Amino acid sequence: MNQHPGPIAPSGAAQQNATRTCDLVVVGSGAGGLATAVTAAFLGLEVVVVEKDAKIGGTTAWSGGWMWIPRNPLAMEAGIVEDIEAPRTYLKAELGNAYDEALVTMLLEQGPRMVDFFRRNTSLAFVDGNAVPDFHDTSPGAAKGGRSLCAAPFDGRLLGARMADLRAPLDLLSPFGMGIAAGRDMHHFLEATRNPSSFCHAAGRILRHVIDVTRHGRGMKLVNGNALIARLLKSADDLGVTILASSPAHELLVEGGRVCGIVAGSGATVQEIHARRGVVLASGGFPHDLARKAALFPHAPTGREHWSAAPQTNGGDGIRLGEAAGGCLRTDLSDAGAWAPVSLVPQADGTTASYPHLVERAKPGLIMVRRDGRRFANEADSYHDVMRGLLAATPPGAPVEAWMICDHPFQRHYGLGRTRPRPFPLRPWLANGYLKRGNSFAELARACGIDADGLEQTLTEYNHAAARGEDPAFGRGSSLYNRVQGDAAHRPNPCVAPITHGPFYAVKVVAGSLGTFAGLATDAHARVLDASGTPIAGLYAVGNDMSSMMGGRYPAGGITLGPAMTFGFVAAHHASGTPLSSDTIDSGQRPPGESHAL
Repeated sequence: MNQHPGPIAPSGAAQQNATRTCDLVVVGSGAGGLATAVTAAFLGLEVVVVEKDAKIGGTTAWSGGWMWIPRNPLAMEAGIVEDIEAPRTYLKAELGNAYDEALVTMLLEQGPRMVDFFRRNTSLAFVDGNAVPDFHDTSPGAAKGGRSLCAAPFDGRLLGARMADLRAPLDLLSPFGMGIAAGRDMHHFLEATRNPSSFCHAAGRILRHVIDVTRHGRGMKLVNGNALIARLLKSADDLGVTILASSPAHELLVEGGRVCGIVAGSGATVQEIHARRGVVLASGGFPHDLARKAALFPHAPTGREHWSAAPQTNGGDGIRLGEAAGGCLRTDLSDAGAWAPVSLVPQADGTTASYPHLVERAKPGLIMVRRDGRRFANEADSYHDVMRGLLAATPPGAPVEAWMICDHPFQRHYGLGRTRPRPFPLRPWLANGYLKRGNSFAELARACGIDADGLEQTLTEYNHAAARGEDPAFGRGSSLYNRVQGDAAHRPNPCVAPITHGPFYAVKVVAGSLGTFAGLATDAHARVLDASGTPIAGLYAVGNDMSSMMGGRYPAGGITLGPAMTFGFVAAHHASGTPLSSDTIDSGQRPPGESHAL
């Protein structure tokens, strides 16, 4: 991966020939940026969004689209009612000394209001995640469900010509470029060769997709993060938000100590955009900034030892802009990134692409081992926890890598990484070396460079207990989160099955992430703070440009997009001077030209 350069100084002539004025500029078109823009436009502001990429949606458009919002309206309507102290207790237990009372209170109070706002006033609709548990059910205050939600599927035809501007789903994860929603949709695809009703569902989805591609050039049934961005984009267009794609941000404009605009664009289109209410940084963090990764990821001393599934354009631009204006980068988080095991998929042009392993790890009949043939974690735990286990098990200086191991029935049923289940062929992946195969454990070990004795002993011990549905070594299936991610039809343990029917397969995984946690320090109103903790007038950060309020911890799925949407909603209110409805938080509102004290 190439390191993205820092801000480029535009020519003076370009600056003089192109200027515009608005109320608020948003840098980035992911969920955090568009949530800010839509809210601000609804509140009466003239908003301009500048997006570095030619396509709109950022990492969100490739994501599962889940948001962690405790006490959200969909849960309440389903009868899942909990006091605000329950999720607060959970976060206190999970975050430890990283717990920030003001940020947590803002999320817990304004998150539900954010969901209600978008449901009532925009094209954004949601589906509940009432059966999705928190990651760690033994922590005080953990919930079995009701704290998550996702954007409802969306018909892309409603975007009209604008559909061409939307980032397509990540093709590595989406067969034929067709998004598959978590839950029943995914279940039907996995069971399509076993269950007639599932076959009909999958066949119908594929047929519709083929028709859409023939007529429109891409699938029109949008799900997951793609649906979230599409709905936000439709809302932004309805409210008159200006979105400038292929328009990288170069520098902030500052007058009298206040951020009042930005220089953005490329070539002859570089322009000064003056913003009466300020600038919101939402450019997606620094997943492809080699220098920043080298500084903050201990396992990546050059930055090249870590791979990310985020778009290549996420190069840390927003954080550099914030620092140039006096913003302070948080470096005290327990983990600077949202870790995930990824495999490197060979591409036709000779490059590789990062495939995040989010689905198959908890299914029964898979383990992960290091080069010594030994397991190192409960593979059914969250992607972040599994990666932390691998990092902890890797000796200093050794490459961070492991192998996912399964047998033939597992691969044909669930798939393994980029290799799809039956009826998709395996030959291309065996030919390019992505998938390794062996007729025995020893043969597989030789193909992978794994210690054969270690692998043989590990699999013998694992299989002996797995025959009873047990995993005494690491407890696969012991948590509710494990079991929800497993296969409910497999008994007695949805996460455990012997690995016995050859040939056997393996895919190599390396250190990766879904995004970054370290970002600009902000207060509870998303105002960027300087080194003294004072807000920088006119400057906000949301999404992954804002340092994660979780302090580098990962207590539940959706703790990136939930806060991104919420603090975008909060930032828009603050920039517009519109007080938030709140029971306990000082609104912090002042006229736009007046200084703000913490």
